[in-house]
Parts: sequence; C-alpha cells; structure tokens
Amino acid sequence: MRSSHEKVKVARPARRVAGAAARGRGAWPVLADAVSASRERARPPKRARLVDVPAPAPAADGMASDSARDTAATIAMAAIEKKALALEILDVAGKVDYADFLVIMTGRSDRHAQALTQGIEDALRKKGVRPTAIEGLQQGLWVLIDYGDVVVHVFQDEARQLYDIDGLWLDARRLPVPDSERAP
Repeated sequence: MRSSHEKVKVARPARRVAGAAARGRGAWPVLADAVSASRERARPPKRARLVDVPAPAPAADGMASDSARDTAATIAMAAIEKKALALEILDVAGKVDYADFLVIMTGRSDRHAQALTQGIEDALRKKGVRPTAIEGLQQGLWVLIDYGDVVVHVFQDEARQLYDIDGLWLDARRLPVPDSERAP
C-alpha cells in the first residue's frame, strides 16, 4: 500500500535524442531534456543597470513646460465655453511626477460633465492633441482626462466635495483662469 505523498514511478521506454549527446549531457530521455530546458527558462533574469536620463529643461518661470501651460489654458477656455463651474488650474510641476497642471472643474449633472469632456476633447483635437486616457465618462460623476502633462478632473458637485482634490493641493500655485473674451 502506498501513501498519497509517495511518487509513483512509471516505467517508460527511454527514447534517445541524438542532439543530447552533442550538448554534453549524454543520451538522456526526451522527458529529462524537457525538464532541464524548463529549469533553464525558470532562472531569474539578470538585473538591469540603471542609466541616468537627463531631465527635461524647465521653463523660465518654473518647472512646467510652455506646451503644458498652453494645453491647460486651452482646456480652461473650452470648459468656460461649456459653462463649467468652479474652474481651477493648479500648477503641480515639481510636486508630482505624472503631470505639470491639474485642471479641476464642476459640472451640474452627468450630461453636463460629458458635454464638458466632449468640448475639451474637440478643442484640443483642433490643435492636434489627443488624450492618453479618459476614465469615468459613462457615469459622469468624476471624469478624468489624461493629456500627459495636464490632467483634467470633471466632477459633479458631490464627488468634488467628497474627494476634495482642491484641498489636497492647497500648497499648489493657482493659475489665473483665462477670460473667454480675450481668447484667440
């Protein structure tokens, strides 16, 4: 009687592989070749060396680039045209590594948040800029649009109060919101 933890040996006919002897292992069965090959693949990869990559040159008045500032201004203008509420442009350059600007606004409903998102997309598409990602558009409670150096948050009022992104960035510099009358 055998216990459940004993290995059961099954007699298999040994098939010889001509290439195994040439590789210095002798004449092993095919099964042993497959096992040793899988062990070779299972070894952890060698560590990669870190390479210093130069940081992009900061703009004259801070760390944010001029193209990011222009994108944020275009987003603000498109949001103003679609009647966004409580619009703010936060300069977070040097504070986070994922963006230079956060543009935060409030929509009155899910449809208004979707219209704001569509207006922002259309305005930037005319300039040849497309978003990297858009999240939350179907629900419209909190829509996040990622333009690389600029991240846009379109909230409904309840969600904006709940997540309090403005409060998280009290130390961030606020940029003036452009006037719709002075827009080019």
